[in-house]
Amino acid sequence: MIRKTAKGYKVLSEKGKNLGGPYKTKAEAEKRLKQVEYFKHKKG
Repeated sequence: MIRKTAKGYKVLSEKGKNLGGPYKTKAEAEKRLKQVEYFKHKKG
């Protein structure tokens, strides 16, 4: 999930772990989230 913080946007896991960020724009955060989802499913 993507959360807006004072420093920008952060990508967080369901449990709240930081997976990237802070990013200046929401688009950058969405790009990182897509990378995380890709590798999560590729692993396996």
